[in-house]
Amino acid sequence: MVSATIDHMISITIFLAALLLFISMFSQTNETAIIYQQHRAIATKCSDLLDDILLNPGSPVTWGQESTYPKGFGLQDPEFTQYQLSTFSLMRLSSSTGSTVTYGKTGQDVTYKSVTDGFGNSLIMPQSELVNYSSALNLLGINNTYGFQLSLTPILDVAVSENHAANPLSLTVNASGNGFPLADAAISYCLLEVSLPSSESEYPSYTLQNGTATADDTGACVVQFPDVTGANQVYAFIAYVHLDGLVGIGTYQRESSADQSVVPIVDDASQQGILLAHSFDINDSNAVASSLKYNATFVVSTEDFNLREMPIYSTNTTGVVTSGFGNPYINVTIPTYTPGILIVPYQQVDNPALGGVVMMPWGISSLGFPVTFGGDPRLQEWVATDLRQVTINHVTYQAKLSLWSSTVLQGIM
Repeated sequence: MVSATIDHMISITIFLAALLLFISMFSQTNETAIIYQQHRAIATKCSDLLDDILLNPGSPVTWGQESTYPKGFGLQDPEFTQYQLSTFSLMRLSSSTGSTVTYGKTGQDVTYKSVTDGFGNSLIMPQSELVNYSSALNLLGINNTYGFQLSLTPILDVAVSENHAANPLSLTVNASGNGFPLADAAISYCLLEVSLPSSESEYPSYTLQNGTATADDTGACVVQFPDVTGANQVYAFIAYVHLDGLVGIGTYQRESSADQSVVPIVDDASQQGILLAHSFDINDSNAVASSLKYNATFVVSTEDFNLREMPIYSTNTTGVVTSGFGNPYINVTIPTYTPGILIVPYQQVDNPALGGVVMMPWGISSLGFPVTFGGDPRLQEWVATDLRQVTINHVTYQAKLSLWSSTVLQGIM
């Protein structure tokens, strides 16, 4: 009798242990399935959200050309369909990779967000006119539910390097896609050769030389300019590479004065107003007095990728900008909402042999600037991504959306 009772108790113990083990295994499988479904839902939401952002212009449709906040978030160019984005809406996004700069001469408590692509190529916007990440979450209706990061990167990587300084000036253009060279790609280029006059009454200027070339099997091409005879000649070079509908941009600049320059700052995007500041005044309210002569021009790219100058109807297109307390900034107005480039050659007043040239894109794609907007996906437990190929004013970009859940996923991590 005692033996039977012991056997019965052992049997029950084994049964309960097996039952608990089965429940544990089933629960683990169930939790894994729940996590899989959650991840799949985020991936589906990522694809839908990316299309929502890229295939609608937002509200109002011209919010990229205004200074007020949009009522609906979208980046499509309202004049086109499909994956064609507004270069001016992108210009108003607060870049998560840009730096914050200060400029106190406006007399207002204004901070600015700067996106740069090497010396002389920058876009500086007043932070009050930029759409920030938290506002975009609210406009998209995903606040407290999802987080995201949107990045737009030119598909073509166009690198320009200088081989020989003068007699002739020789530059190499290297073009590649995602891991492959652009063999036999067509290259349209433009050289802006800057003249620094010795006369006090004259201002720096430039001449344009447009040309075409073809890349070799490795995606490289050497371009020469025999008329550039000075090793210190100031110039800017812009190359447009295009092949089978893909378009990319590369730039290179040489300045003879690296310690100071003119800095264009967008003052009011809706009024197309630009401030020309002295670099000594950026992030420095106690700058010493130094003067630069300048000559501001605006150019647009034609259908065949040549640069064409458009007149700026302003009395301040030429003049002198001086750093230090009491010396005002310069106001110029861009004449159009056509995407283009503000080009400003400059020259030191106290040393006319020194100068340079700066370029500011009017529209984010005019110089092929990348855009990164949103949160940091590296801090998240699981991130879904999706890609689209888009066009921004003829330049080809890859749009990548990273999406994650703002709530803690249930299950085994």
